[in-house]
Amino acid sequence: MGNRGMEDLIPLVNRLQDAFSSIGQSCNLDLPQIAVVGGQSAGKSSVLENFVGRDFLPRGSGIVTRRPLVLHSLTHYFKWKKFTDFDEVRQEIEAETDRVTGANKGISPIPINLRVYSPHVLNLTLIDLPGITKVPVGDQPADIEHQIRDMIMQFICRESCLILAVTPANTDLANSDALKLAKDVDPQGQRTIGVITKLDLMDEGTDARDVLENKLLPLRRGYIGVVNRSQKDIDGKKDIRAALAAERKFFLSHPAYRHIADSMGTPHLQKVLNQQLTNHIRDTLPAFRSKLQSQLLSLDREAEEYRQYRPDDPSRKTKALLQMVQQFSVDFEKRIEGSGDQVDTVELSGGAKINRIFHERFPFELVKMECDEKEMRREISYAIKNIHGIRTGLFTPDMAFEAIVKKQVVKIKEPCIKCIDLVVQELINTVRQCSDKLDSFPCLREETERIVTSHIRDRESKAKEQVLLLIDVQLAYINTNHEDFIGFANAQQRSSQANKKSSAGNQVSVLVIRKGWLTINNISIMKGGAKEYWFVLTAESLSWFKDDEEKEKKYMLPLDNLKVKDVEKSFMSSKHMFAIFNTEQRNVFKDNRFLELACDTLEEVESWRASLLRAGVYPERAVVKIKAKVESESSGPSENFSMDPQLERKVETIRNLVDSYMAIVNKCIRDLMPKSIMHLMINNVKEFINAELLAQLYSAGDQNALMDESQEQVQRREEVLRTHHALKEALAITGDISTTTISTPLPPPVDNSWLSAGAGSRR
Repeated sequence: MGNRGMEDLIPLVNRLQDAFSSIGQSCNLDLPQIAVVGGQSAGKSSVLENFVGRDFLPRGSGIVTRRPLVLHSLTHYFKWKKFTDFDEVRQEIEAETDRVTGANKGISPIPINLRVYSPHVLNLTLIDLPGITKVPVGDQPADIEHQIRDMIMQFICRESCLILAVTPANTDLANSDALKLAKDVDPQGQRTIGVITKLDLMDEGTDARDVLENKLLPLRRGYIGVVNRSQKDIDGKKDIRAALAAERKFFLSHPAYRHIADSMGTPHLQKVLNQQLTNHIRDTLPAFRSKLQSQLLSLDREAEEYRQYRPDDPSRKTKALLQMVQQFSVDFEKRIEGSGDQVDTVELSGGAKINRIFHERFPFELVKMECDEKEMRREISYAIKNIHGIRTGLFTPDMAFEAIVKKQVVKIKEPCIKCIDLVVQELINTVRQCSDKLDSFPCLREETERIVTSHIRDRESKAKEQVLLLIDVQLAYINTNHEDFIGFANAQQRSSQANKKSSAGNQVSVLVIRKGWLTINNISIMKGGAKEYWFVLTAESLSWFKDDEEKEKKYMLPLDNLKVKDVEKSFMSSKHMFAIFNTEQRNVFKDNRFLELACDTLEEVESWRASLLRAGVYPERAVVKIKAKVESESSGPSENFSMDPQLERKVETIRNLVDSYMAIVNKCIRDLMPKSIMHLMINNVKEFINAELLAQLYSAGDQNALMDESQEQVQRREEVLRTHHALKEALAITGDISTTTISTPLPPPVDNSWLSAGAGSRR
């Protein structure tokens, strides 16, 4: 037989298939098999019956094999559903086929597994596939040919599958559909064995000697000829043993085949297939075992946890509840503190997002709420005039300063409340992300989210009360003795001092605030359209370069008189945009009044706007139009904002004082807001989860109900345990295999270009 050292290898693989079929899957491993491919009435079923030695396959016209039949012929017996009457086997195959495909001659890729145990057969595993057809019969769909081809390709395209291409001798071999399909998936012919049937039905005076000797239309593994029973023999219940004897006699007596009789016939085909399959299994076994071990290792830890888990054990449920709450607490703290083991590389979240809110978004909102410069001066002038009343004041009134400052301080409430809202939203998102690990227990997840979210909302109201109290404290007393406040005496000199500082700053090295890629959107199509450049923002200018090496500078834009405005997202682009413009209506970049810049995300836009704020480029503000109420006809439009030189000096003085004091207030608020939110909300929520969440869950209701598993988790546990057991069993089966075998080398390559030529001539 030529491979006796591996005699038990094929039954071993069959046992592996049994182990995997018990869990309803193949563990994603391609088990070595032989697929039988051929056209209708090519004799595939007769070849299989000759292997087994009994009639057991359905017969009829049209497509009889409508589901893949996995046939295992074995010399040893393993536990399986037994049939001793082969008529019952045929009936069982027909019934099982109709159960899945119906009675309308449809097909299905779901295989039927059949084990044949006998001391008179060799160890083989074959898959009988539906015959290739051209024309639908009866209620078959119009695309039945494509369905069958797709099903065949699912099996034979695997590198671990040997292809048994069956072709009748009384047809044109060059047009064989079986060989054509084999050529498509196995162009080198390493996995294809040709089988020629119906040699006894060839026209008188013709034979297939050149084909069987592999001289005409050669294949790398060659051809084996067989003689099956005729339809008359089948109808007459001719014994297959007698048919095999007649086949042997045919080859010995035929003048064209007697010299190759020992390499022809069903018994020889059995031996060749057994040897090739055994060699193939041996070659693929190391990778096969490696995959098994890899899958087993990936399931070990999870399977061990599931084995120890007892769903109905109250003590186990209590322990699981404690572990879940503790894990939730650890995950929440890690996401906030930034030491998580699962780092998000796609977007900011948790503590990083809150940090951005504190130090980029909140300062940006503070600057955004500042009023327009002209409007500020108008309000100051009205305040001064209203305080003096009918008299003309000689001195700058401090009441005007106080009134304007309080109005500005009140405006801080809105960005402060918005900051708290953003932090609350991120905390709730973090809670939901941390509760993902509680998916196995839907009630526990729902209750945990409800309790923690309710506590966050409770702390939200307290934090807002405290922040509003901070604003009220600032309103209660305007501290003009603050060490950073410039005072009335220095207010008038502030502008000149600022100019001196600016000129001194030019002599110092430039501070780089930010670098990064931005797309300039308003470049004309004639000049190439939107382009991406490397931008460098300093305290004095915005420059862009060809790339991040910063060698080829494209342009440098001074920041004087620049402001930022929003730009609506274009339906033609997925990017988010903003624009820079000059307040004096000058061109910003070449012939463009605006410089439109684009980023991939809205967060990048906000980050760039915050960086521009640091450089002194403020956002555009909507000019509030105030209509002065005309008291009499004498107060015309020019009266609304006309100032004499003395009033203008007073306005400038108070404007400088307001700037100085609001800088102190903003600095204080920017410092106290993160501290207040951390103390009143974030740290409090962490302490609540650590100390009180478990108690709240216990008081919420029945702990057993909380720990009821989801149906998905039950199925997952059962599947993992079954798969783990099957993998262990498979590894145990492969553990004792002897690798000392007698191997038959692969035949040398042959010129099989005739396959392509034959297919081309047919087309």
